[in-house]
Amino acid sequence: MSEPSYRLPQQRRIVTALPGPVSLSLAGRRDAVVSAGVASSSPCYVVGADGGILVDADGNQLIDLGAGIAVTTVGASAPAVVAAVAQAAANFTHTCFMVSPYESYVRVCELLAAKTPGTFAKKSALFNSGSEAVENAVKIARRATGRDAVVCFDHAYHGRTALAMALTAKQAPYKSGFGPFPGEVYRMPMNYPFREPAPIGGVEAALRAINQIEIQIGADHLSSILIEPIQGEGGFIVPSEGFLPTLAAWCRANDVVLIADEVQTGFCRTGRWFACEYEGVEPDLICTAKGIAGGLPLSAVTGRAELMDAVQPGGLGGTYGGNPIACAAAVAAIETMTDLKLADRALRIGEIITEVLGPLLGSVATVGELRGRGAMQAIEFVKPGTWEPNPAVAKAVAATCLAQGVLVLTCGTWGNIVRLLPPLVIGEELLRDGLEVLAEAIQQHS
Repeated sequence: MSEPSYRLPQQRRIVTALPGPVSLSLAGRRDAVVSAGVASSSPCYVVGADGGILVDADGNQLIDLGAGIAVTTVGASAPAVVAAVAQAAANFTHTCFMVSPYESYVRVCELLAAKTPGTFAKKSALFNSGSEAVENAVKIARRATGRDAVVCFDHAYHGRTALAMALTAKQAPYKSGFGPFPGEVYRMPMNYPFREPAPIGGVEAALRAINQIEIQIGADHLSSILIEPIQGEGGFIVPSEGFLPTLAAWCRANDVVLIADEVQTGFCRTGRWFACEYEGVEPDLICTAKGIAGGLPLSAVTGRAELMDAVQPGGLGGTYGGNPIACAAAVAAIETMTDLKLADRALRIGEIITEVLGPLLGSVATVGELRGRGAMQAIEFVKPGTWEPNPAVAKAVAATCLAQGVLVLTCGTWGNIVRLLPPLVIGEELLRDGLEVLAEAIQQHS
């Protein structure tokens, strides 16, 4: 197994107040020309990134525990990705695969067929974003089944385009003022173990959702069930054992397409190549993006060949879908994941997170739960002595961490969760430094 190599020093270093004067100047320029609808978690403007470090315009070095929302899995400037991008750009930047095809698109689809769960024949179509992948997966399911209805779940996040917004649960800020939304979307109860009103197992929780599906929709009207194996923006919700397999079995029995949205969980993030592998679930279609291409915009729908081929020629595609530079980056990123055994590294990251933050559970009154898999972990904050969400603490903890040079992200239906998504190439010493800052911030705001 190879070891990651870094071009930037992997250490936290603060030389100005955050944000510094150059970042403040850039913020002023931004206010004049960038839509207020585009928000940023950090006010520090980045000029360099490598491994687990972000360098801002003032020379500060921040520990990155967000990885661009699970995108820079192999690092933000992984050597193999950088080299592949440079070579591809020197050859050609674009031809449009729908006009003049090229080998790298085919190679990405070969790798997806090999890496995604399932021993059946698989094919893929490439797009630009997670939202595009989700919308096209629903298109494929509808075309293949001849049915319209789609089931999604409470707390789900599937994107910001029209259909993806309809599939997303959280109203603000993602849906407010953007309706009306596409129809034939039905939302079912998710298994959220920490917040179930009464103890319930995964199988029972799945049967609860299936009962509502059969009553409200009927299997003969349902094209697909769309689910994140671990919900991302909704709060890193890990359903109880048996939930996903029970849904999958019902889908198979009723000729309903199971779509796994692995946009955030895919590509080694959870300690497996894909999160649905934990319970042996083989989705009919799987949506990927984020970590697929080392930071370049690329997404995919991969699935059973007969489903993917049910769409008429020309029914899938897009001008930039499977851009050759992004495809070259994806090939290099996937090879890097394999060479560095990043799934194993994700498991080790999860162990370290549990080691450092686990003691806070039970000793800090505002910490309700520490949960996740691999390098996809979250801390849910509550008001002391209750299960009531505590978004104020999550926000304060994130702000305190940033002031100390550690970037963490918040999420959750109520905004009461701090999520951890470090690059999988982060060094252990740097990771522990960032986690110690986080642990101190949590204790400070308990």
